[in-house]
Amino acid sequence: MFYWRVDDGPSVRAFTARSGGVSEGPYAALNLGGHVGDDATAVLENRRRLAAALALDVERVVYMDQHHGAEVAVVEGPVDAPPPVDALITEVPDLALVAMVADCVPVLIRDADGPAIAAVHAGRPGLLAGVVPATVAALRDLGARRLRATVGPSVCARCYEVPVDLREAAAAIRPEARAISWTGTPAIDVAAGVVAQLAADAVTVDWVPGCTREDPALFSHRREGRTGRSAGVIVRRSA
Repeated sequence: MFYWRVDDGPSVRAFTARSGGVSEGPYAALNLGGHVGDDATAVLENRRRLAAALALDVERVVYMDQHHGAEVAVVEGPVDAPPPVDALITEVPDLALVAMVADCVPVLIRDADGPAIAAVHAGRPGLLAGVVPATVAALRDLGARRLRATVGPSVCARCYEVPVDLREAAAAIRPEARAISWTGTPAIDVAAGVVAQLAADAVTVDWVPGCTREDPALFSHRREGRTGRSAGVIVRRSA
């Protein structure tokens, strides 16, 4: 189920893999996305399994209706419908936040000295829109000061070929995002751009290696087109 997981007592941070679920076909097996054409019953069971692995009730795992923007929502408990945002923040213990990805960059942020946590979905549009700096600013508005981020697997620069104008637009935001693909064409390193944004805001970063397109253990839209969604998930445990 988990590609990477750390439980350090105060918080659990994890990135899911494809295995461990009930979805079939291109969504096999642990697809957590309810918007990609998969059977709704299978998605609900997959989400139930993720919640159980976190020792939570399924309604205490909060998902987003992601739009590749920079909107941030603060949630104070289970929600009736996924907020239309690309970043979630909470200070409520035992409430998990999820960012779904299939090549984009999942970012999990926590306050080392306080209760605030965040999950961020950062693709190329999110990098340009500034969803990560917006989330950091919102966390600090809540009083968070010593922030640490865990950046998960995403499509790597050598696999993310783009037209040159898109590369230069990303590089104008963060020069670290300028890259060259494995065939020598223009490319974007979204994760490097996100890490640079975090570093510029004095956020300590841990970067979990892995390329979604190259690793069949992860969902990849670039590799497969029609596919499921993995997740970055973070929860702060109650004392």
